[in-house]
Amino acid sequence: MSDFEPKIIIFLCNWCSYAGADLAGVSRYQYPTNARTVRVMCSTRVSPHIVLSLLRDGADGVMVTGCHPGDCHYINGNYYTEKRMEMTKRLVEMTGLEPERLRLEWVSASEGEKYAHVITDFVSKLKEIGRSPAASDEKIVTRLAAAVEASRYFRLKVLTGKEINLTSKGNVYGEILDLQTLDTMMAKATEDEYRSSLIMQLTKKKPHSVKELAEELGEPTDRTLEHVVSLRAKNMLALDHIEGTTPKYKAVLIGGA
Repeated sequence: MSDFEPKIIIFLCNWCSYAGADLAGVSRYQYPTNARTVRVMCSTRVSPHIVLSLLRDGADGVMVTGCHPGDCHYINGNYYTEKRMEMTKRLVEMTGLEPERLRLEWVSASEGEKYAHVITDFVSKLKEIGRSPAASDEKIVTRLAAAVEASRYFRLKVLTGKEINLTSKGNVYGEILDLQTLDTMMAKATEDEYRSSLIMQLTKKKPHSVKELAEELGEPTDRTLEHVVSLRAKNMLALDHIEGTTPKYKAVLIGGA
């Protein structure tokens, strides 16, 4: 039997899940000690790039916990948390990691037993999945680095932070979007930003042709070319050299970054 013990980071909201964890302790509920906890004022303070950075740096799993919907101390905080974590899980899956390595749970101050149960269940599932490949697989690390950068993009921040307004008050043109339309927009924007970020990560290391990039991205060449053209228009990607008749592109590094 494997003696693998997952490395887990758990974020606890100050008002509910932190108190729930405390209750689990004073009530002496038994649960694994694999987790390292981080106390935050609200679960919505846990930005996607923080979660993705932890996975990139070798955490086997990350759990974000907060107040139940409707009970948030900051009214809509946990609603935004849910939308952000949905986007983050999409990015995790795109990198090739198992999306089950990220988990969102609502735990109230009175649910010490539930807290112990979700920790135990999370550890059990991570043991089944196994150790994170980020510790030894450079390809996964590169893809997670791309996910970190993608999660920082303004477009994704706007879509995850303005959903209530977009589906109730409408956009600047007065158009009210339904949830399905907004979710479709979010999925496409997440995929686009991730693929553009992955191109940047790959071309930071060495020049790539469009065909080579398409193979890395696992998408048609013409779609990859669209990303390349867009990045070149933003002065983020430049022609490095021509090999035979094939252009090779390299990321434009600002300030030696």
